[in-house]
Amino acid sequence: MGDNLSIDETAYTKGELYTIVTNKSAKGKKGSIVAMIEGVKSETIIKVLKQLPKAQRERVKEVTLDMAGNMGKIVRESFPKAKKVIDRFHVQKLASEAVQELRIKHRWTAIDAENLALEENKEKKKSKEKEKKAIIPEYRNGDSPKQLLARSRFLLFKNDTKWTDKQRLRSEVLFESYPDIEKAYLFAQKLSWIYESSTNKTIARTRMAKWIEVVRQSEFKSFNTISNTINSHYSNILNFFDNRSTNASAESFNAKIKAFRAQLRGVVDIEFFLFRLQKLYA
Repeated sequence: MGDNLSIDETAYTKGELYTIVTNKSAKGKKGSIVAMIEGVKSETIIKVLKQLPKAQRERVKEVTLDMAGNMGKIVRESFPKAKKVIDRFHVQKLASEAVQELRIKHRWTAIDAENLALEENKEKKKSKEKEKKAIIPEYRNGDSPKQLLARSRFLLFKNDTKWTDKQRLRSEVLFESYPDIEKAYLFAQKLSWIYESSTNKTIARTRMAKWIEVVRQSEFKSFNTISNTINSHYSNILNFFDNRSTNASAESFNAKIKAFRAQLRGVVDIEFFLFRLQKLYA
């Protein structure tokens, strides 16, 4: 079964979720699938996984997972001697989503302001006033506020070293106009830097604690929520820095299954589909 496993959820058809446990050492080939179980209810998953021999389950040293409470319970009950490692990308994703949430909030405000300017122009036209073109601001890169906030989506996901020249100019305009987005972006990048540069758990613990403290003193509700979430899963998040294990193998395997499903033009007979996956990958 392997000493290092991943656990994740995936949808095969019509949004119905399955929990899948995979063996990392198989590298997405034969022997990858340990179990595929319908649903995500922890009691059901644990009952099925406990059918595996106890000696094999106790051999498992490490399981990577996300921050869902049911996943932690499944690992704790099914693989009692395994260390739980929360996937770094799920933590970083929370920070990225907080930045995007702030961008979207400003974008709705910009859309409202543009609509109001156009509406006022229509009213002037009806009242036979001298018609004037609606004044919609334009930044030095040619974007309106609405366009600037829409087109900044992808650059906020990337490190500034990977920006193109146009993205760099757009980021300068964005951060000049919306300094709170810059502050949130720097928080997210700092978290990413901690994961990239910390060579051991002790260094990571110190840096993470400082990051949490700085975030708590900020006025960002979303980042305060993230810091509370990290605190709730602190030890399992820090376990990443022992072996730098991630859930990437599980995500990659899920993508492989979805590509297989696409080749079959979808799934009609679920039992037969699972039978085929078993023959190929279990």
